[in-house]
Amino acid sequence: MDDQSGREGVRDTYDRIAEHFSQTREYPWPEVETFLDGAPTDRLALDVGCGNGRHSELLAGHADRVIGLDVSRGLLAQARERIRDADVRSAVTLLQGDASALPLSTDSVTVAVYVATLHHLPDRQLRVASLDELARVLSPDGRALVSAWSTAHDRFDAEAGFDTTVDWTLPGGETVPRYYHIYDPEEFEADLAESGLEVLDASVSSGNCYAEVTAPAKGNIHK
Repeated sequence: MDDQSGREGVRDTYDRIAEHFSQTREYPWPEVETFLDGAPTDRLALDVGCGNGRHSELLAGHADRVIGLDVSRGLLAQARERIRDADVRSAVTLLQGDASALPLSTDSVTVAVYVATLHHLPDRQLRVASLDELARVLSPDGRALVSAWSTAHDRFDAEAGFDTTVDWTLPGGETVPRYYHIYDPEEFEADLAESGLEVLDASVSSGNCYAEVTAPAKGNIHK
């Protein structure tokens, strides 16, 4: 595993590009907005891989309290600025943490967004562990939206999932490689099936795999 694909490498990469990356990520994804239109409200919401906080800000309109979690301190700093400027700071708590070991209680989350983050975890065991963690923290009536970059995207010419790096170009021309696991749709659904999540709906949109998921009662999870 090279420096970019290790867990620390992913963190360091996003710390390095955080400010410029945030400038290009102003608006919530339409798929997230659509999901939240029908998602349960109130109680606690979770944004896993919150980045610059664009979806945490959106979640603040759907829950009493929002946890935005990211491994990158640089991105969390950008999120704090955004949340402060949006005047929703009292509803949003930002935490540095690992998607495969969520610092939350079991059954505590009503609605969660886990988008554009799963594909940065550097091996399948960690990716499935992160999905299991999402299942653990979701309440039985909770809902979550999970996404990952897909081989269906126009920029890829592949049918099976694969590991790669995609360069981020900073102002001035410096390139910073970012690790991705690019999922094929069947592989994405297989990882979800391996986890404790129950898939309610799966689709491909804008070159990404999406799944709306819930968590069965914890005593009913079968692997």
